[in-house]
Amino acid sequence: MTATGEPILRLRDLRVTFQTPAGPARAVRGVDLDVRAGESVAVVGESGSGKSVSMLATLGLLHNAEVSGSVKWGDTELVGASTDTLRSVRGRRIAMVFQDPMTSLNPVLTIGKQMSLVMKAHQPNLGKKELRTKAVDLLNRLAIPQADRRIDAYPHELSGGMRQRVMIAMAISNDPEVLIADEPTTALDVTVQAQIMELLLKLRNEHNLALVLITHDLGVVAGSADRVAVMYAGRIVERAPVLGLFASPGHPYTSALLDCLPRLDRRHDVVSSIGGTPPNPADLPEGCPFAPRCPKAIDACRSDEPNLVRIGTSDVACSVVAAGAAVGEPV
Repeated sequence: MTATGEPILRLRDLRVTFQTPAGPARAVRGVDLDVRAGESVAVVGESGSGKSVSMLATLGLLHNAEVSGSVKWGDTELVGASTDTLRSVRGRRIAMVFQDPMTSLNPVLTIGKQMSLVMKAHQPNLGKKELRTKAVDLLNRLAIPQADRRIDAYPHELSGGMRQRVMIAMAISNDPEVLIADEPTTALDVTVQAQIMELLLKLRNEHNLALVLITHDLGVVAGSADRVAVMYAGRIVERAPVLGLFASPGHPYTSALLDCLPRLDRRHDVVSSIGGTPPNPADLPEGCPFAPRCPKAIDACRSDEPNLVRIGTSDVACSVVAAGAAVGEPV
């Protein structure tokens, strides 16, 4: 499924900087991203690449950071927006499912109470009986068994998979148009991972929901995304349709991530990995941040950081790739 039309969420030159004892840590450095109704966009990268921070900044959830650039929901600017504006968008227009449902759910409140509080914040006219009925219906839709009983349970009484389903139920309870899922399957076993991803895609298709999937797992991306944005050291280094990215990755970092995936058509005596470590955002190297780990790096990579340019159907930020391809205009 590929969405068309104007983006409903637009990030332009988004930047996030944290002040640390070692100096300013530039966690996000000029991210541009469009999200359209009904499409699934995956934001991929290693831990520390800036993918989660970008989405937290989008929702105004970073109070200890300097955030600049633009995040627009329709015509509404969210960077620097008032608390009232952010509250009208968070949960109602853009919802987020966080990585660990055990730490995201309140351990001393029942599932039903937590769901009611979320719905009441944006639907104040709903009465107690209506809130309970809607909460049970949502849990049933997310295939939680005995939903009429589970609603009175505490988070610790549910399995990890059920807690994640509760988080998704809470996120969609106010009918948002964008759902951001931050590593929604990381803490789950493989079977439950597949069930959760199938559920998210079903919700997207049924409600024309835009899904932003934050993950480090390209295996998850293959079956769930329309477009992929690959992040490294706070920047997007490649944007591409999912089929094109897997068939012909442009950036050496993307290729290295794909090489780490086990494949049925190859014998794997040793699990592949990317040598070295991601750079410290408070001490970024000159030039391309991936150059110290890149087997294709040339002198230009160590002196100049490339911008995204159009190469075929992808946008790639790589001096080596650009030098050997028919390059379009900067994007």
